[in-house]
Amino acid sequence: MSDGSRPAQAHGTAGDEGAAGRSAVVVGGGLAGITTALALADAGVRVTLLEGRPRLGGLAFSFQRGELTVDNGQHVYLRCCTAYRWFLDRIEGAALAPLQDRLDVPVVDVAKPEGRRLGRLRRDPLPVPLHLGRSLAAYPHLSLAERAAVGRAALALKGLDLADPTLDTQDFGSWLAAHGQSARAVEALWDLVGVATLNAVAGDASLGLAAMVFKTGLLSEPGAADIGWARVPLGELHDRLARKALDSAGVRTEVRTRVTSVSINENGTWSVQVPGERIETDAVVLAVPHREAHDLLPPRALDAPERLLDIGTAPILNVHVVYDRTVLARPFFAALGTPVQWVFDRTHASGLGEGQYLALSQSAAQDEIDLPVADLRERYLPELERLIPGTRGAEVLDFFVTRERAATFAPTPGVGRLRPGARTKAPGLYLAGAWTATGWPATMESAVRSGVSAADAALSALGRPRPRHLFEFEEAA
Repeated sequence: MSDGSRPAQAHGTAGDEGAAGRSAVVVGGGLAGITTALALADAGVRVTLLEGRPRLGGLAFSFQRGELTVDNGQHVYLRCCTAYRWFLDRIEGAALAPLQDRLDVPVVDVAKPEGRRLGRLRRDPLPVPLHLGRSLAAYPHLSLAERAAVGRAALALKGLDLADPTLDTQDFGSWLAAHGQSARAVEALWDLVGVATLNAVAGDASLGLAAMVFKTGLLSEPGAADIGWARVPLGELHDRLARKALDSAGVRTEVRTRVTSVSINENGTWSVQVPGERIETDAVVLAVPHREAHDLLPPRALDAPERLLDIGTAPILNVHVVYDRTVLARPFFAALGTPVQWVFDRTHASGLGEGQYLALSQSAAQDEIDLPVADLRERYLPELERLIPGTRGAEVLDFFVTRERAATFAPTPGVGRLRPGARTKAPGLYLAGAWTATGWPATMESAVRSGVSAADAALSALGRPRPRHLFEFEEAA
């Protein structure tokens, strides 16, 4: 066309007359956008996926550093993350990110004498809440009285109604204190789990989101908290395999393509502007960070678009250390009495042939996110020597950090009222992203769920049937 505009590229079930007249553009190639695009394409919609970066995967990606393939941060999921598990199945990547057979988290308290530092949080094959009873009773990092108080608080937490909007107005730390939890119990148990999943300490976290995490992960099904993580670089899953799945579904995927504006046409269709091209389409899904979504929203698409700007962000710092020898025998552990939070062995996944590569995942890292690398090296290498005897005398071959200053939305009290749903007031325009109203904190699970919700809303408006396989995870939840 002479004005540079063209309809969304025809793909997929070209012989289906209903599909032939239905198209969608998904803006953003993170997990939310990939999910949305796959779901729409599976329903016969012609989909164009636009991503400004040179790769897919959003904030769960990999990059090269010499011979290492490095994940920008350590990402894990739980057995209860049924949507992300569906996503892994859909891109044929489940075998590359297996789950533990049974929850087992080593917890090392560096303040205790060597030989008595290790405790474990693990489950037994028993019904809830007995599945964690033996582990809690034997957990050495809490006193007998603290363990009993934790059990009482867990039962009180189980009784909370997640649909109660007042939970979102309270902070989790105050609730824990009111239910007899000592500062030690918060550090050694509640924040051990909560900081990693919420990206906030208990005092800064919405009770509603915290209750959702603990009720779903620890108090719903015996195996709900079993941990899974990628045994390959995240780029293998969220870029290579995702792009292969998108190609097979007939999605037109364009990277290095930043959307500059989104506008509705007089006939109710949409125009998406990218450099050198205007794409005409029936529906648009904005699957980008909330501040970027705010800037792309057309007028009156939301009642109070400024609320998106009131959603805060929280950082995650990852510290990467390569040693000249094997220093750690276990795949991961959590730590107490030290700035170190979680340590993962990334040696095999990164392609390292000799030595060992450890990654430290530091959530809620507001105080450290901008520190110089030299300061972080001086801070963390001695802590690793305190935690891991094998590091003493080992040579550090490489030390570097990755920083995500806006890794997640901040799960502060009151954030629930700021998170919009998938539908906007503009017909044909939808929102996706972990920051939308999924009920989950900012996790890979939340991102995938948001993509499913956006696709469901768009399919309803486009008159396309839901692909049954897409919603199987809801039945499994």
